[in-house]
Amino acid sequence: MSESPTPMISDEELTSLALAADPHPVIDPRVAPWRPMADAVTGLLPDWYMPTPSGTQRGTASKVAIGIVIVSFVVINALGLCITNGFLTIA
Repeated sequence: MSESPTPMISDEELTSLALAADPHPVIDPRVAPWRPMADAVTGLLPDWYMPTPSGTQRGTASKVAIGIVIVSFVVINALGLCITNGFLTIA
């Protein structure tokens, strides 16, 4: 049987590490503070990796094109037809 690449740490080892940790660590003042709901606002990835996308306004032409595509799919399904593979067929 092959071993996993990272060894498993038992509960006893974790407990001993927690008890041996410094109760009053010196924290670097340049470290950014933890904000509980920051991920909900900024996203899960850091800004240097993938910045939060900014919204853009869609023009009238793109709104009309999107509407036509949605309405055409609804009409095709309402008529009992199928366009799954790109060819209009009877469902």
